[in-house]
Amino acid sequence: MKKDMTAEEYLHRVLSDDVRDDCPMRRTLELLSGKWRTHIIYELCKKPSCRFGELKKALPRITNTMLTKTLRKLEDLGIVRREQFNEIPPHVEYSLAEQGRALLPVFFELARWGEAYLKE
Repeated sequence: MKKDMTAEEYLHRVLSDDVRDDCPMRRTLELLSGKWRTHIIYELCKKPSCRFGELKKALPRITNTMLTKTLRKLEDLGIVRREQFNEIPPHVEYSLAEQGRALLPVFFELARWGEAYLKE
């Protein structure tokens, strides 16, 4: 996709079925897909860093296994950073990596859309 492409140009391209499998939008949606990825990213947006237990508390319906698996995948994708502290007791903190922080404007726009179009 060209950097100077407007939303209207992109929409026209999508409607003309000129979108390939390597389309940035398709790849981004795949990256954010899954039940918990966006929830975890959102929780990590709120604080500079977060421990596993804090994330678990913020997402009470997620299992420990699913939280671990999703955090690992987000780490592999370069969205989340994991820092291990070899102290007594040892602990791990998670934060958004630079790529993850770059998603903050996207979340902001989603919030604006929600305020404008989602009524209680």
